[in-house]
Amino acid sequence: MPSTGATTRFSRPRFALLVLLGVYPLITAILYVIFPLTVDWQIWQRTLVIAPLMVAIMIWGLIPGVQKIFREFLNPASR
Repeated sequence: MPSTGATTRFSRPRFALLVLLGVYPLITAILYVIFPLTVDWQIWQRTLVIAPLMVAIMIWGLIPGVQKIFREFLNPASR
């Protein structure tokens, strides 16, 4: 069956850029909240708190949001 529309291809570089733009302010905000509460903690202990929080926010919030909002930007028409 012939295709009726232009084919698209997912752009990993564009996706990486958008995720970076979302992760940077997110991790900065988390650090501002967590650091004052964990002044006497070792870095590995802070990371143990921050990493699961960051992963959960990315998996259930940031990444689905980026894919939904920027669908056309992430899937440009193939040449």
